[in-house]
Amino acid sequence: MLHASNENVRELLFQGNFGLERETLRITPDGYLAQTPNPFPNNPHIVRDFSENQVEINTGIQPTPAKALAELAHYDKIVQTTLADQEPPELLWPFSNPPYLRDESDIPIAQYFGEEESKTRYREYLSSQYGRYKMTFSGIHFNFSFSDELLRRDFALSDFANRPDAEQAFIDYKDDLYLTLAERCVAYGWVMSAITAASPIMDSSFVEEGKTGGDLFFGLGTVRCSELGYWNYFSPVLDYSSTEAYAASIQQYIDRDYIMCPSELYYPIRVKPRGAYNLDTLRAGNISHIELRMFDLNPTDTIGLKEEDVEFAHLLLVWLASTPRQPFSRADQIQAIQNFKNAAHYDLRTVKINVPNGEVYTANQAALNVLGFMEEFFRSVNAPQEVFDCLAFQRGKFTDAIHERYTHTVRHAYGTHFVESGLRLAQLRQQEALERPDNFA
Repeated sequence: MLHASNENVRELLFQGNFGLERETLRITPDGYLAQTPNPFPNNPHIVRDFSENQVEINTGIQPTPAKALAELAHYDKIVQTTLADQEPPELLWPFSNPPYLRDESDIPIAQYFGEEESKTRYREYLSSQYGRYKMTFSGIHFNFSFSDELLRRDFALSDFANRPDAEQAFIDYKDDLYLTLAERCVAYGWVMSAITAASPIMDSSFVEEGKTGGDLFFGLGTVRCSELGYWNYFSPVLDYSSTEAYAASIQQYIDRDYIMCPSELYYPIRVKPRGAYNLDTLRAGNISHIELRMFDLNPTDTIGLKEEDVEFAHLLLVWLASTPRQPFSRADQIQAIQNFKNAAHYDLRTVKINVPNGEVYTANQAALNVLGFMEEFFRSVNAPQEVFDCLAFQRGKFTDAIHERYTHTVRHAYGTHFVESGLRLAQLRQQEALERPDNFA
């Protein structure tokens, strides 16, 4: 854990590196998925996810949430401008849940050629395993690492600093820190699902082929993070004791033919090594960052993500990295997955969260407890006022959910005629992007 009580560490506690990945669907003005080829073939920051019509923006590494969001807005403007200029024009769908679907042919697998052809074959495999409908869910991934200077200062206070092989010891220290943080995020990351939930409504064509125009509400705040969303057909148990053990715990599911590769492990938390994301790089260690994968697209924001939510994710990671590791059994890991699914519900007063110490609370009360623990910790390190302003913003989602949680706002505004009203929002967001000044430099 970070030595947050140490003044040299504490003065750099909030320094870090931020990156964002945002998935959205290209659509036609009549509410169906676009069937045109990817219009961004040469931009490394604008790629495809599963399907040819699923646009993914990947920002670079930025020193603050605000700069990461400015870069996201920069590429969003490029995407929206390109789509507006096409003939016929296209739009970006602003929700995590898809619009009208005729059938699976509306979801064309992204096409790669030559040396990259294996990417298409992998997507074909996913299509056969999970179906293409599930692949239309879109969201945002948050990537974070602590600043190197902060980690160097903290390393000097750790037992790793006593080793003679200083550079390898620092790598091992980082691996241990990020693995422990990932384990703690599995225990507490459900709160991010509750905070960013914004997808309560679906079109009926998602569950009944070709039946478009019906509005479905399943009692979920985020369908994408719920039992109906991105999960494997088993509950993985991972070993966070070392990079070798972590890789081996993923390998066991590959050996049993549960998954093909680590990227098929649909888990809300990942640690990422330098280089390609595969078992060899995981075994080798040198973890570079942690990835949180549970953010819904937020249709109440012009680019789908509010700065307060990125800031809160950062604060959550700082808190978890600075507080002691807790026992986390196999049963706790399996329960943690259920906690994520419970936190995806619309009314968090009706579902429970089982915390690792065995206590059980409503999801709403458990979230307020987490915020209370965070407030107490940040007071202890004399955090600036903006930290408490961010926590107060999030607290409102649980003390006044009807007015403050995105999922309630979305249901109220788009709960009837979902796709029709969503199309009006998509057109508004495109016009906003075209008129928005580009503040990214």
